[in-house]
Amino acid sequence: MVETISPALARRVALAAQGFGQRPSARAAAEPGTRQFTLLLKRLGLLQIDSVNVYERSHYQPVFARLGGYDKALLDRLTYGKNVTEYWAHEASFIPVETLPLMNWRKGDYRDYYASHPDSWGASNPETLAWLLAELAEKGPLRASDIEHESNRRQGPWWGWSDVKRGLETLFRQGDVVSAGRMRFERAYALPEQVLPASVLDAEVARGDAMMQLMSISARALGVGTLSDLADYFRLKNVDALPAIENLVDTGELVPVTVPGWKKNAWLHRDARLPRRLEAAALLSPFDPVVWERARALRLFDFHYRIEIYTPQPKRVYGYYVLPVLIDDRIPARLDLKSDRQSGVLRVQAAWAEPGLVADDIPRIAQLVRDAAAWQGLPGDILVADRGTLATPLRAELARG
Repeated sequence: MVETISPALARRVALAAQGFGQRPSARAAAEPGTRQFTLLLKRLGLLQIDSVNVYERSHYQPVFARLGGYDKALLDRLTYGKNVTEYWAHEASFIPVETLPLMNWRKGDYRDYYASHPDSWGASNPETLAWLLAELAEKGPLRASDIEHESNRRQGPWWGWSDVKRGLETLFRQGDVVSAGRMRFERAYALPEQVLPASVLDAEVARGDAMMQLMSISARALGVGTLSDLADYFRLKNVDALPAIENLVDTGELVPVTVPGWKKNAWLHRDARLPRRLEAAALLSPFDPVVWERARALRLFDFHYRIEIYTPQPKRVYGYYVLPVLIDDRIPARLDLKSDRQSGVLRVQAAWAEPGLVADDIPRIAQLVRDAAAWQGLPGDILVADRGTLATPLRAELARG
């Protein structure tokens, strides 16, 4: 039997599944630490990694959005530790180490791709790959910068890769090397046996079983979703995701539902909370699971969102690093933020109101900005530029203290 849930309930279910709307104890809220981080990573399944640091790197912000101010060094200790690793899960992501065997099929797909494309870099540079593996075997975990020298050092713009970096990433994608943590945000690489526990090294998971487990993690993290929503969480193809959904329906873990206006079949996780109301306030990273799938953000919140980092400045509509603002179960604003670490100030480069903004939202948004500045360790004034429909009222509210 197919149940029907309203779009408003679907929205609250999605946010609750992502860890919003809960009321932690005052102590836990004030001092989130390793236990809270571990539970959150298990709930979310992954934290997407991105190098852009104009406000804050992407994996730190979802934790702040859900747990409040925390010491980033504590999160580093977890994400660079033995219980968490990295792989191409959604994009490059931190994942619990026990999830890594579920990605073995993807490593095999990369290996098969290189083998079937003789002109690809991975297939045409076997000597470099063998040399890199020998370096790691002899010296242990290394960063690309530990291996690079004048003859192979990266050239050109910041996104250029040297042959060393390209080789290490090729080996990383196909599973010949793994992450051994980071130093100053640069990934270190190691042979799997140098850093992974035997339980992970020895795990063999059939492709179909891996798809079911990954879709189970996705469904639990999203609460409710369409085929494309659930498949996108780990970047699965629909041809693999749909049989996994059908199996999860057969086991009772997923329940088919209809959401008026969605125009697609949807499924509800059997353990999803069904909040009658939801109270939340957060700044969302562009790479937060709540908004990273832009079609889902439009369907859930009527919020059209595109990141404009790679858009030439004259063509940007909202700004360079724009964070959606979550208030309860709505997204009534978006802010372009910059942490000016040299001057010690948080800069609101632009502030935009969405159609759903109400007057009571503005003090809550102002407090979010104050909290963000404090968490970033920026003691100076918060500077709001004259750009955007929310700039003037936000500046006035911040001035009230």
